[in-house]
Amino acid sequence: MIDHIDHIVLTTRDLQGCIRFYVEALGMKLETFETPTEKRMALKFGRQKINLHEWGREFTPRAHVAAPGTLDLCFIAAVPLDEVMRRLAAAGVTVIEGPVVKTGAVSKIRSVYVRDPDLNLVEISVPV
Repeated sequence: MIDHIDHIVLTTRDLQGCIRFYVEALGMKLETFETPTEKRMALKFGRQKINLHEWGREFTPRAHVAAPGTLDLCFIAAVPLDEVMRRLAAAGVTVIEGPVVKTGAVSKIRSVYVRDPDLNLVEISVPV
């Protein structure tokens, strides 16, 4: 029945810092779009996106308890992990663990772990 994830929602307390991290360090593209009642932002990559909610100003409907720092997600990189690590270092992002081999959704993956400005855990991986 379910084929893939279209988007997730990330709640941030530092909207500009969040955008800088995901755009500059991870290479996502910022998209701004409007609904009839509000202006919204998303971070696009591949065929997916992360919708941004600013803490205390979340859009509805929303998670029951929307809070910064509660997300734990894994991205599959389109480039070798060494290149990922170089880009993270150039952006001043500290790797807190890795590279380590883990079990991904479809295969073993080699991963590094970092934290975004809201302290969400972000795993960046390549298939082994």
